[in-house]
Amino acid sequence: MEWEKLNEYLQIAIDKAVFYLPRIILAGLIFWIGFKVAEKVVGVIKKALEKTGFSETIRPFLSSTAGIILKGTVLFIIATILGADLTGLFAILAAAAFAIGMALQGSLGNFASGILILTLKPYKIGDWIDVGDKFGKVVEIGIFSTDVLTPGNKILIIPNSMVTESVVTNYSEKGMIRLELEISMPYSESFPKVQRILLDALKEVSNILEDPAPEVGILTFDSHNIVITVRPYVEPDDFWEVTFNAHTAIKRAFNTHNIEIAYSEGVEFGRIGD
Repeated sequence: MEWEKLNEYLQIAIDKAVFYLPRIILAGLIFWIGFKVAEKVVGVIKKALEKTGFSETIRPFLSSTAGIILKGTVLFIIATILGADLTGLFAILAAAAFAIGMALQGSLGNFASGILILTLKPYKIGDWIDVGDKFGKVVEIGIFSTDVLTPGNKILIIPNSMVTESVVTNYSEKGMIRLELEISMPYSESFPKVQRILLDALKEVSNILEDPAPEVGILTFDSHNIVITVRPYVEPDDFWEVTFNAHTAIKRAFNTHNIEIAYSEGVEFGRIGD
């Protein structure tokens, strides 16, 4: 009886081996060939991304993602050949992907925006940009955020989704930026005289561009003074240096020509009605 059971088990083992051995051999060949082909395809993708001008930041990510997808496809084919039931696995993966997607909704939005930024290139490293009233020089463009160095030497980490949802001003695109300086002048002063003095003062400031020429005009009429706007053009890297030097030159010129600057002196009290 025991010999018969042993023969029965042996026959079952032989049948299983005959059934699975060709599949195992085939799966091994597919695994070896598939991974080799995947590595070759990834190499081709890397070269194609480099030739098409994709950013160095995004190229490794895209190539590695392609490699994971290709190798995952190979493993899926092998599991199918071996007769594995993947229905339950797919259900678990789908549920996990949904839960992760809900938890990382903001991060996924930043990720998608990062892909757009690195692909469309609205700005590049070294550009001076303004995003949502955040002004500075781009020092790093990542998948999830953009790092901007402000003129005050602070690093702003701006989420990429904020970039794609806001108006982005790239000052480096044209190679120049216009300063907006405001000066208060009393109504009693002559504007043509002050305008001439301001334009002469700007000529003493280095790094102000001659083309386009600086602009000086009346911005608005305030209750106690006239607001004059002074608009010289500079290269983005000279923004703060020229701002400080221009204010210094204007103050010096006003002192030299005895031009008064309107301002409130002391505290003024007004009557409050019923």
